[in-house]
Amino acid sequence: MFLPSRCNRKNPLTAPSTPPDPSRCAAAADLPAGRPRKRARHGWDVAPATKAQITFCGQEVGDMTTLVLPSHPPDYTCFSLLSKGVARNASPPRREDDKDGHYVFAVGENLTSRYKIYRKMGEGTFGQVLECWDRERKEMVAIKIVRAVNKYSDAAMIEIDVLQKLARNDATGKHCVQIRNWFDYRNHICIVCEKLGPSLYDFLRKTAYRPFPIDLVRELGEQLLESVACV
Repeated sequence: MFLPSRCNRKNPLTAPSTPPDPSRCAAAADLPAGRPRKRARHGWDVAPATKAQITFCGQEVGDMTTLVLPSHPPDYTCFSLLSKGVARNASPPRREDDKDGHYVFAVGENLTSRYKIYRKMGEGTFGQVLECWDRERKEMVAIKIVRAVNKYSDAAMIEIDVLQKLARNDATGKHCVQIRNWFDYRNHICIVCEKLGPSLYDFLRKTAYRPFPIDLVRELGEQLLESVACV
């Protein structure tokens, strides 16, 4: 039984606006009988996502599909967390702290529903500092996560009291570091502050410990005196 080529068929309801292309009809005629035609490639036919190594505070846990966070992360959760069933803006699964009492985290996780972890800024005796996205204020902040050790937690509460008093005395908010918020998260005192630049020591280290010009020393001295005046 002879079947006409698809290029010669006409829709009984609508006729084609242009005549069929002879080259396409010839190509269709060359196909072997019974061979299925290839479907057109659609927009969703994309290559599989690349694999990346995800790290929990320096501890590699294996290859997982993840996202690279932009400089100002939007309000979504990484694919790697969604694949684990973590809801948007929800807290990650509870983990044990490391041997020194530091909070173990992964970049892209939430620190409460308000803050999203962007990167680690530093680590010290009292804890570690993370750069996070504040969903409420729409800004990047620095969050100090204190180690889950009683003496450091007590010292952190004293630090919070001092920072709050300094904020009340500094009407302009330019002379002392501004505390934005604080909370207790899984037995870790978290202090939220404005995100500032490098410390004086880090700046010296980057300049190979070269002496500062006298004008810069004078300006730093003025800032220190203004800060002390707020106490």
